[in-house]
Amino acid sequence: MKKVIGTLHLTLGLLSGLVVLIVSITGCIYVFEEELKSWLYKDRITIEVPIQASKKPLTELFEIAQQAAGNDHPIQSVTVPTKANKTYEFRPEQIRDNTAYTHFGEIAYYHKFYLNPYTGDVVMDENTTLEFFYVVLRLHRNLLLNRKVGKMTVGVSVIIFVLLLISGLILWWPKNKKAAKQRYAFRWKTSTKWKRKNYDLHNILGFYSMIILFIIACTGLVFSYKWFGDGVQWLVNGGSLPPKSERLYSDTTKVATLLPLDKILYSANQLNAEAKAFSINLPDKITDVVSVTVQNSEKRYKRERHLFDQHTGQLLNTASFDDKTTGEKLRAMNYDIHVGNILGLPGKILAFIASLISASLPITGFMICIGRKKMRKLKTVS
Repeated sequence: MKKVIGTLHLTLGLLSGLVVLIVSITGCIYVFEEELKSWLYKDRITIEVPIQASKKPLTELFEIAQQAAGNDHPIQSVTVPTKANKTYEFRPEQIRDNTAYTHFGEIAYYHKFYLNPYTGDVVMDENTTLEFFYVVLRLHRNLLLNRKVGKMTVGVSVIIFVLLLISGLILWWPKNKKAAKQRYAFRWKTSTKWKRKNYDLHNILGFYSMIILFIIACTGLVFSYKWFGDGVQWLVNGGSLPPKSERLYSDTTKVATLLPLDKILYSANQLNAEAKAFSINLPDKITDVVSVTVQNSEKRYKRERHLFDQHTGQLLNTASFDDKTTGEKLRAMNYDIHVGNILGLPGKILAFIASLISASLPITGFMICIGRKKMRKLKTVS
C-alpha cells in the first residue's frame, strides 16, 4: 500500500510542484502586504498635515479625482482613512478584456488615485495593473493567466496539494519506535550525506507544517470554488445554508444630481466613532445603494457594512459580524485564517514560515526523485 501511495505522491508532486512553489512564494510575500506597503509606499499613502487646515468635502475631492481619471473611467470606490496624515484613495471602474490570455492583457485598465484631502492635490496616479503587490496577488491566484484558466489551474493544484499532505503523512508514519526517532528531529552528523539531509528536510519540515498548510490550503479552496465554500457553511450550520439577504434599492423618486457623499460619510462616522477607515462602494445604477464597509480592526472579519440610499443618504441597513450565522462567520473569517491574521502578528509569522516550507517541499521532493533515479541507474549498471 505504501508503494502505491508513494507512486501517487510522486506523480501528483511532479504535476503540481511548480504551481505549489509559485503560490507558496507569493503567499509568503502577501502575508505581510499591509506592513510592506506602509513602508514602501509611504510617499503615496501619507502626507504632512497642514497647520490649522481642514479637509475638503468628500464631494469636492470626488470631482477632482473624477477629472483626473477622465469621464471614460467613472470612480467606483473611495477609501477614507480616519488618520489625519493619510491620503484618500479613489478607484475608477476596472476594465477587463476577458479574451486575453494573460494578466497584462486581461486587466486593460486599473488605476488608483491618491489625493491629499487638505489641498485636493493628486499625490499619485497609480497604474495598479503593474503595481507590485497586485501582480503578486494575481500570480498567487491566477499565475498571471486570465482569470478563468489561471484560477482553475491554481484550484486544481491546491486540491492536489491537499492530497499530497494526506499521502505525505501516510508515508511519513514510522513503522516502529526506532524509525520514529528519525522522523521527529534532525539527527545529522558530519558524515551525514546531503541526500539524507534533503530527505529529512522534506519529511520533518513537512510533518511539522502539515496542519497549518492544510488550513491554508482549505481556506484557499474557499476562494477558488464556491461549492467548497458553500459546503463548509452547510456543514458548520448543521445541514443548511444561510438565507439570502433581501436586496435593497434606492428611492428613484428623489434622484439627486450629485451623490450625498458627505452626508453618508458623516452618518457612517457617527455610527463608528472608533473606525480606522471607510470604504465606500458607489452604485452603477440609479436603483442601487451605496455600500460602506467600516474597518474597525486589523482583522477583516470584524468589519461592518452599512447600506445607504444613494439619492437621500438615508441609512437602509447595517450588518455586523455578530448578525451572521455560524457558517457566515466562518466564511467572513476565511481571509484572516488564510493569511494567519486571525492570531495577529504571531499568526502571520506562522503562515509565513509554513508557506516558506511549502515552497521548499517541491524542491526537496524533486531532489529525492532525482536521487532515486540515479540510484536505480547505478544498480542497473552494477
